[in-house]
Amino acid sequence: MLPNQQPISRFGFAVAKQVGNAVVRNRLKRRLREAIRQTAIRPGYDIVVIGRTPARESGYQELRTALIDLLRRGRLLAEEHASAVPGP
Repeated sequence: MLPNQQPISRFGFAVAKQVGNAVVRNRLKRRLREAIRQTAIRPGYDIVVIGRTPARESGYQELRTALIDLLRRGRLLAEEHASAVPGP
């Protein structure tokens, strides 16, 4: 993640060929995009999300939970979302 000095946050998704064939990689990227779309993110950042091999076997809820945890650790969750999502 890097600040981008813009009023929006932008996302890039990368999944290596080692994760699986094109169908598997695209499914993983679609799930990650949807998880981001349903999560309130602080504006003003460029964020790259890299899908690793273990994510291939994960369901949507597991991916979303892991993504929210990463965004929380990076302090990127918007205030209204940070208080609504349970966590440590």
